[in-house]
Amino acid sequence: MAPESRGPGPVLVYSRTADYRHESIPHGVAALRELGAGHGFRVTATEDPDELTAELPHHAVVVFLSTSGDVLTDAARTALRAHQGAGGGFVGIHAASCTEYGWPWYGRLIGARFTEHPDLQPGVVVVEDREHPATAHLPPRWEFTDEWYAFDRNPRGRVRMLASADGNTFRGGTPGADRPLVWCHEDTGGRSFQTALGHTVECWDDPLFRAHVLGGIRWAGGADAP
Repeated sequence: MAPESRGPGPVLVYSRTADYRHESIPHGVAALRELGAGHGFRVTATEDPDELTAELPHHAVVVFLSTSGDVLTDAARTALRAHQGAGGGFVGIHAASCTEYGWPWYGRLIGARFTEHPDLQPGVVVVEDREHPATAHLPPRWEFTDEWYAFDRNPRGRVRMLASADGNTFRGGTPGADRPLVWCHEDTGGRSFQTALGHTVECWDDPLFRAHVLGGIRWAGGADAP
């Protein structure tokens, strides 16, 4: 069940792709609109970088929903940095870590960049932090189906680690290796939350996953309690 609490303020969802495009994007946009309607916050969705630039100052949180490749203009980059600098919230979902590889500041914002994944398959998410709104509702070991992303660096120690993958529960990758999945930080001015989960269409109908994303949005918007 999703946590009951105040909304984060207006939320801007950005889902432009210049590389791989996930089939789940429209389902994610629809689910985020439903979460907004049910929890008292307005959701605006766009794939236009000019609209993103214009709308960022009017939104408490921006969600990059499985963006990929170079999806920002110079003006949009400036607006995103200003939004964080003013204390705005950022939420990266799934392929948000496959975005703007040539922009070092975005690498700081997202925390780590995607490098590869094994085949889509079931596995287990290990919840490490039960005090965060994005993970407080989850079981200690959460069975889930996803691509189990790997990253160019391990952000552990620089971020607040919320959940990782149990690499012994799926095929691919290095058995026993530390595989961070979900984390957050406040190192770029505002709050930044990142979840590597969210590949499938089906996950957007999963109440636990929806509550996971809602908790991340709420935290990015200023909420601390589950």
